[in-house]
Amino acid sequence: MNRYIDTIQAESPLFDVVVIGGGISGACVAYEAASRGLSVALFEKSDFGGATSAATSKLIHGGLRYLNYLEFGLVRESLRERRILEDIAPNLVYPLPFLIPNYGNLKSNKWIIKAGMLLYDLLSFDKGKTRHSSKKLPHHQSLKKGQVLDIAPMLPPDGLTGGAVYYDCQSIAPERLTLAFVRSAEAYGAEVSNYSEVVHLEKVDGRFRTAIIKDSLKNREVRIHGKLFVNSGGPWAERIIKKVSGQETSHSVRMSEGIHLIGPQITRDHALVMLTPGGRHFFAIPWRGHSLYGTTDRDYQGSPDDYHVSRESIDEFIEEINSSFGKTILDYSNIVHAYGGLRPLTDTHTESTYKSSRKYEIIDGEEEGLPGLLTVEGGKYTTSRNLAQTTIKAIGKKLKITLSRSRTAHAPLVGCDIPQLTDFLSTRKEVYPDMESSTLHTLATIYGTEMDAVIQIARQKPEWKEPLNKDGEILAQVVFAVRNEMAVHLLDVLQRRTGLGTLGLPNDETLQKIADTMAVELGWNQQQISKEIEIAKNYLRLPFR
Repeated sequence: MNRYIDTIQAESPLFDVVVIGGGISGACVAYEAASRGLSVALFEKSDFGGATSAATSKLIHGGLRYLNYLEFGLVRESLRERRILEDIAPNLVYPLPFLIPNYGNLKSNKWIIKAGMLLYDLLSFDKGKTRHSSKKLPHHQSLKKGQVLDIAPMLPPDGLTGGAVYYDCQSIAPERLTLAFVRSAEAYGAEVSNYSEVVHLEKVDGRFRTAIIKDSLKNREVRIHGKLFVNSGGPWAERIIKKVSGQETSHSVRMSEGIHLIGPQITRDHALVMLTPGGRHFFAIPWRGHSLYGTTDRDYQGSPDDYHVSRESIDEFIEEINSSFGKTILDYSNIVHAYGGLRPLTDTHTESTYKSSRKYEIIDGEEEGLPGLLTVEGGKYTTSRNLAQTTIKAIGKKLKITLSRSRTAHAPLVGCDIPQLTDFLSTRKEVYPDMESSTLHTLATIYGTEMDAVIQIARQKPEWKEPLNKDGEILAQVVFAVRNEMAVHLLDVLQRRTGLGTLGLPNDETLQKIADTMAVELGWNQQQISKEIEIAKNYLRLPFR
């Protein structure tokens, strides 16, 4: 990947589309636009996929609970996109069974659950039409009480009448899935830059035509020209409009905080769908030898720049989790990591964010005296590709051009063109006999066909192929991230290019090795190394320790 802003002397050529924001929505818009022949530039003020897109439950799912609110269209769209993501990113998206225990109360009554399961199966009628046989999802199953307790023995047995298992998908590394969309956009000619903030838009003949971009790495500003600007700022969307134009917008975004806790693994293969005493659902999802507990859903007031996971939010969620199980499952001693983020919701009229719709909106700035600006708000991670497809239809109308048909539902993302996934994963040891099995599994899943480039780096130095954690991650990934994936800060590598920091803060020795490796690649001095380590520690340190 090449950081485009580094190549600009003062001004750029004229782009068809300039995308503001490099989360999953912006990445998908850039990819959709570039793949259909438009000239595209994308600018992200921090790192790609570094905010809301990284704070997910690591699921690609239809959203079973939205059936409660009769959002059949949203669920159907999500289920269709789930299948598409299995096809275009098979190494990053995998089937996952979900267990719903049945109790006597209304929300977990077996007959109500059964009706929901039948409807969910009906709406996912095309789930068997996948490129990979291993991705085909079965229909739901009803289980007896004993079968439920075999899967999840920590469930309260009193009142348990049975359960149901249904299937959705897990995104094992959503940060890398977002990056795959960015890289795929670049492969089609899009120019992309991280740590590049759009600070102002200028009008020419009454329309926005020029963006002033601040390069936070080199502390300079450049001018980018575009026919149309797409604001994909997520929770920052409103603030971006005000900042770049000096105008207010009549469209408000409601922000919902969602946090996740990673702690002891309580099921081996199944995600649990739990109901809190307050009537809200959360998941306990198996992930990398732990359980991922999430998510919460509560209103957030204030600037998204000031957001952090608070001890108060953690305490509230621990209480909800333990109350749901009727015993202590989580406490401060067994939580290894906590993370959170803000969801932008367009539905501002419901009594709580939990009941707010996850639909998206595309807002034409022409209606608000902001000609030349489109704003994309709301949506789910799962439906981001379709959101982008809808956005490009609007862009085609605004630019008065006829676009080629979309190919993004069928074309594999960069690194994901794997015709026989099962064979690919099972034969890596034969291809690379000198590498650890755990390392090969991790590299195959998160890099796909690009794992060969990582292994070639690993073979250059013995220390670059030594496993750093139980997943077998290695320093060669750090080098690859800097050379090929635009990683410029320690947290970029720890949180968004590898899994080295997504299970919490690595030990001091590992952290130092990673920072030292980056220092050689990026020319850091000792002062910069110490600064990067301190920033990473402050970010990853749990608020109760």
